[in-house]
Amino acid sequence: MSQRPSVKRDISFGNPAVRAWLYQIIAVVAVVAVVGYLIHNTIINLASRGITSGFGFLERSAGFGIIQHLIDYTEGDTYARVFLVGLTNTLLVSALCIVFASLLGFFIGLARLSDNWLLRKLSTIYIETFRNIPPLLQIFFWYFAVLRNLPGPRQALSAFDLAFISNRGLYVPCPQYAPGSWPFIIALALAAAGSYALFRYHRRYQLKTGQLRRTWPAAIAMLVLFPAVAHLGFGAATHWDLPTLHGFNFRGGFVMIPELAALTLALSVYTSSFIAEVIRAGIQSVPHGQHEAARSLGLPNPVTLRQVIIPQAMRVIIPPLTSQYLNIVKNSSLAAAIGYPDMVSLFAGTVLNQTGQAIETIAITMGVYLVISLVISLLMNIYNRKIALVER
Repeated sequence: MSQRPSVKRDISFGNPAVRAWLYQIIAVVAVVAVVGYLIHNTIINLASRGITSGFGFLERSAGFGIIQHLIDYTEGDTYARVFLVGLTNTLLVSALCIVFASLLGFFIGLARLSDNWLLRKLSTIYIETFRNIPPLLQIFFWYFAVLRNLPGPRQALSAFDLAFISNRGLYVPCPQYAPGSWPFIIALALAAAGSYALFRYHRRYQLKTGQLRRTWPAAIAMLVLFPAVAHLGFGAATHWDLPTLHGFNFRGGFVMIPELAALTLALSVYTSSFIAEVIRAGIQSVPHGQHEAARSLGLPNPVTLRQVIIPQAMRVIIPPLTSQYLNIVKNSSLAAAIGYPDMVSLFAGTVLNQTGQAIETIAITMGVYLVISLVISLLMNIYNRKIALVER
């Protein structure tokens, strides 16, 4: 009975696989050594200068006011509360800019492909102008050249004595909690769920029979009827806090301070110019035969764009669109230049100067932006996989 000859493994340095593993081990050891040295050096320097480390400072009283806060805040609150205020302000400006930049970029991108010569040229000028001006300069323009030159509170521009705009900001009525709030919210949720269920039913019916049934009349009826029943049965959902002039400024209502308005305008306009090009490139990536096929079926242009072109273009649009959303979040840190109380201005600025906890405050700020960016990327990747074309 013959034995199978043994196979010798080449573990010499001449083996490419061995060299690859050796280089990777050396790289990992070098990185660990450098990180360990930096940590050791930091601990020694902090100890020699008598600087305390750790996150215990979060429980200390901040002792300063914040011009805008979406959650309750007083000067006696802790630095942990300051962190939450800065986080909510950062999320607010990021969400506003993502919504406005997306809407504006979508329409500018469509205008870039319009058959109308004037509309096409105006959209081109818009894109080439705003995407080539640094966002910080645009923030300064809206803040110092536009918003700060508005009239004062006593000469504020008024809209039916309900909303006022001045160099102190935009004041609008603010809804306040009322006993009928939760029934109203539940009614809206039921109406939205019913509308979605009806849309899915009509979609299946269309795929089975080829007949199109419109969902929007019933959806609008449910969105009006359900909340109306909740209002009649449980009372008003909200009562309104109206802004009124007292002394040298307005009180009451909700205020959009000039810093927030300037930041939202600048970042929305700047990013929308990039999103417009993303939309244009995505639409042009769809083969022209799809346009001709839709036209041969007698579909009008709006239906062709909505039902044929955009769904196919989204698989090209989503990846670069995700990058633009991440840029909005990161560019929101420019708010520190005009004093908007975001994470960078509050935590990596004021809190750092008061406490001297540079490593902790910078680490927390960096971690927040990292988490926000990862969440946005995750959500956009989930949506991208959902709309991806799958061959069966």
